[in-house]
Amino acid sequence: MTVEGGRRGPRTGPASDSVVALVDAASGVEREVIGAWIAEGGLSRDIDSTAPVTQLDLDAKAITKRLVSRHDDPLVVPVRVLWLPPERDGVRRVTFADLALLTNPRKPNRLVQRRLLRSEPDRHQVLVGAPARLSALRANNPEAAALLRAGTADPFARAVVRAAVVALERAERTVIGDRYKVPQLVAEEILDTPEFQRKLDYIADETGAEPDQVYRNADKALRELVAAQSRLVSDLFTQAMRPIHASTWKVDTDLRGLDALRKLNRKYPLVFLPSHRSYVDAFVLGDVLARNDFPPNHVIGGANLNFWPMGPIARRTGTVFIRRSFGDDEVYKAVVEEYFAYLLAKRFNMEWYFEGGRTRTGKLRPPRYGLLNFLAAAVRSRRVDDVLLVPVSITYERLNELGAIASEQSGGTKKPEGIAWLARYVRSQQHSAGHVYVRFGEPLSARERLGAHGDPLDQRPLTIPLRDTTTGTTSVPDESALGETERKAVQRLAFDIAVGINEVTPITVNALVTLALLGVHERALTLGQVRTVLDPVLGYIALRALPSGELSTLRDEQGLRVVLEQLALAGVVTVYRGGLEPVYAIEPGAHLEAAFYRNSAVHWFVNRAILELAALTAVEAPGDDPLRSAWKAAFALRDLLKFEFFFPERQEFADQIINEVRLIVPEWDEHTPDDRLDRQFLAALTDSGFVMAHRVLRSFFDAQLVVAERLVARSADATIDRKEFIDECVAVGRQMLLQQRLHSPESVSSELFTSAWKLAGNHGLIAPAAPGDEAELIERRREFAERLRDLGERIARVASLDPSNRTTI
Repeated sequence: MTVEGGRRGPRTGPASDSVVALVDAASGVEREVIGAWIAEGGLSRDIDSTAPVTQLDLDAKAITKRLVSRHDDPLVVPVRVLWLPPERDGVRRVTFADLALLTNPRKPNRLVQRRLLRSEPDRHQVLVGAPARLSALRANNPEAAALLRAGTADPFARAVVRAAVVALERAERTVIGDRYKVPQLVAEEILDTPEFQRKLDYIADETGAEPDQVYRNADKALRELVAAQSRLVSDLFTQAMRPIHASTWKVDTDLRGLDALRKLNRKYPLVFLPSHRSYVDAFVLGDVLARNDFPPNHVIGGANLNFWPMGPIARRTGTVFIRRSFGDDEVYKAVVEEYFAYLLAKRFNMEWYFEGGRTRTGKLRPPRYGLLNFLAAAVRSRRVDDVLLVPVSITYERLNELGAIASEQSGGTKKPEGIAWLARYVRSQQHSAGHVYVRFGEPLSARERLGAHGDPLDQRPLTIPLRDTTTGTTSVPDESALGETERKAVQRLAFDIAVGINEVTPITVNALVTLALLGVHERALTLGQVRTVLDPVLGYIALRALPSGELSTLRDEQGLRVVLEQLALAGVVTVYRGGLEPVYAIEPGAHLEAAFYRNSAVHWFVNRAILELAALTAVEAPGDDPLRSAWKAAFALRDLLKFEFFFPERQEFADQIINEVRLIVPEWDEHTPDDRLDRQFLAALTDSGFVMAHRVLRSFFDAQLVVAERLVARSADATIDRKEFIDECVAVGRQMLLQQRLHSPESVSSELFTSAWKLAGNHGLIAPAAPGDEAELIERRREFAERLRDLGERIARVASLDPSNRTTI
């Protein structure tokens, strides 16, 4: 658009007595363009006013001098020149080709601006932000206005600048799209917030520090934390990083889920919470959202990734690097909580990986609650009406970084991130690896979930400090007043997020192929034998209508062969071709990689596996009530696996188990209670064509056995160092594997040993015994180990029912 017209803001109704145009101009050229446009009546037409216009720079000092002390009530209108990149295929985005002139197309230098005015007038517009009366600006900033009346004008002037910038940003997004929504003047706005200043006063009172020093520390922490987003860098970074995943995976996105989220995002901020399987997760999700015109997420990342040059670039695209540990730094904690509340209140979308790091096993890790607690604080304090949490599943058919992950699990050292590491990582991604599936779960209302336990949120105490105007003292509501109920609400919210991710995670072709090959214990299978294993599993998946990838490929002999050969090229499967026909097995030393693929879908088969073990327990318990024995066994197994999988409440879990039974015995409900669980049921299980317990659960219970036996070997009065103990389990686990006391190398995993450690701690088996209780602790540790040995034998008996374990298959 040429200078004859501007981008329209909201109309104001009746004409004003006077108008003040706050001119946001970065050059004399922009000031000339705006001045000419105003002189030609552009602003008067835009705001439907004939009042005289006074031009004033959008600058706090100029506003202090010429606006804030006025006694009339002018209409204040922010104005800016918007420069646009060239249009390509109907889209205006910056590319590396645009940088040939050594200037940012969205912020061209003065010489380029003059050239564009002459030769490409369609590449600029005059933007008009939403106008406001000076009286309305005072009413919207009561504390700054009160300081103004007392003779201090700077806070109000800064508030006017921020309001003008926000109005212009909103007007600009109507032209360039929501994906360019970026926050401006964040640190300044937060530091000027009266509530935050009271919080800093409280910290100064509590710690005995000088208030000015606390304020400076907060300012420094904010500058370190705040993501200074740039539209230019965001465009170029997306363009530069896309090849890392686009040349490796074909991205398969749930577009219907995105359409629903886009509608919700008009009213609520979204917090995307993806599964974390790869370093490229953020690039994949970011590219998907950018291509669908979502604003860039503020991605919360660990400070370990804030290395040059990625750190400074990532901050300009919205990455917030947060310290791994806050320690006793109360100022930093306050800054993080305030920044979270600010972003959510301003409806900026966020993203973080609530597992706390990449999964090493392929399945979801237990959640970390720290960032969710900050979000809960923002909702409880009523800084934001609601936040919608979006479970996101990012599932790869193949991952080129699995070798390093497997090495870490078997005792290797994690290589530190840096520029050399990044170069190696990018090189490793240059091989085709099939599909990556991006799926969005049902959004969860934070207010609804956090208010589902206990009193309504609006009746809970605020977490911000409160100042007593009579005494001048500052206090904070007792955090313990929130109590166990609120902590459990956050934990339940995290659980619901994990369930939401699992519910949309598709079963991939590699997950099923590795499920088949890992379940035959070092045997190689022909192509026909692999199909014999997979066919009933595919029928089960179809019967339950589970989300899946390109599974039809596995029903075709040629398609299955291609999948196996690709896994062979990836070093996960080995092929022997010297006999009558090729046979396939897990590559020696690649069991952890194979288990990673299998575990991405293993949660879909856990209940089936528990049912199998529970049914066998009932059959082998003569004289007992079979049904009672089965339920007792099922709930005991659920307890042993509670640090590995996300189980629902007992009644819902029981309903799920019954539904599994009906899949095996459709006439189940017609039976009498006494004959429901007998050997005929096991026969029906065998006739179904596949058995899951040994394929799905054996590695977890074997890892628990290693931990249990090492606890038995420890003195009951000794304090156990966790890291040293896990390292010992890795070493002893290798020995037990060589002695064939463990079924597969996939059990020798520091991640599985860590989960088993948590289980043992939950059972009271880690902490040293009190004086006089040593014998009792030793006995409980022995009973725990014996129970796991018995369970291993039961799994072996279930495995004998699997048709694929018969050599005549």
